[in-house]
Amino acid sequence: MKSKQITLADLARELKVSPATVSRALKDHPDISADTRKKVKELARSLHYRPNSIAQGLRKQESKIIGVIIPEIVHHFFSSVISGIMEHAYKAGYRVMLCQSMEMLEKEIEDVEALFSSRVDGILISLANETNNYKHLEEVRNYGVPIVSFDKVCQNMPNHSKVIIDDYEGAFNITTHLLEQGYRNIAHIHGPLNPITSQNRLNGYRDALSAQNVPENPDYIMGCQFVTQEEGYNFTKKLISLPNRPDAIFAVTDLVAIGAMVAIKEAGLSIPNDLAVVGYSDWAMASVVEPSLTTVAQPGFEMGSLATQLLIDEIKYLHEDHDLPYRHTTEVLKTEMKIRDSSVKKAVLAS
Repeated sequence: MKSKQITLADLARELKVSPATVSRALKDHPDISADTRKKVKELARSLHYRPNSIAQGLRKQESKIIGVIIPEIVHHFFSSVISGIMEHAYKAGYRVMLCQSMEMLEKEIEDVEALFSSRVDGILISLANETNNYKHLEEVRNYGVPIVSFDKVCQNMPNHSKVIIDDYEGAFNITTHLLEQGYRNIAHIHGPLNPITSQNRLNGYRDALSAQNVPENPDYIMGCQFVTQEEGYNFTKKLISLPNRPDAIFAVTDLVAIGAMVAIKEAGLSIPNDLAVVGYSDWAMASVVEPSLTTVAQPGFEMGSLATQLLIDEIKYLHEDHDLPYRHTTEVLKTEMKIRDSSVKKAVLAS
């Protein structure tokens, strides 16, 4: 049986330092202390570490291809992100290799391995809902493949750039809008809390209630597993059946919000006078459903374009001679509320 080849990540894990520190120590970089260089080299010898010269050689040659991994292709937000990625990449002379993780960690790992084997120059990724560690990404990055994460990002993985949307502010603002319309019993149907996006939207909702001294009702908070229209429908039926039913629902996505609207109409209730509904993402359907859906618009195209720019900048930097490591960055994009009929009471509209 072939023994496992020792990697920079293995050495770093053993010494409790970063892979970048190990790499620089092995190259006698002056920024690394003599003591650390000695420890790294001694461990490398004891574990028979050998640099993967084949992989290193491949990394020095540009393929002019970037890999992209997204959770879902058939998704309004991600389709706009893809448009931004492709437009910027093609203008810069790069082709795009697209993969879909289908929100599964196992599939995401397979996609990363496939892109690395295809010798892409870098990887753009929005994490699957199941992803709870970044070992598969750290391994390819340690071979010199730059990674930029966007939307659902690698929170605790150092040495990579990120592009995120201010989901906290978007959720805070949309919940505050409901409060300003006079709603006080506001429910929230959130997504899986592993991704930071769902966490931030839940926190924004909670803090908006707190800011106006409205008590949080735990019965009004329900969590989706798959973020589907069916879940929005089923959770809303449960909310409607509560003795003290909510008077507004903030759904984690427009698709979940549509499910909520169907359940409310089936119950013979009026939107928004009996029960208001707001969503998130501003899908195309949001403006054409009846009543039109108040939601939070995300700058998907801008996100894709900016993430691609950051990745290509890093690719070019790594293929040039620089004494200093590349400086990674986190870019935060703002949202915009789209106020429509589903959250504004008719009496308010008439005034």
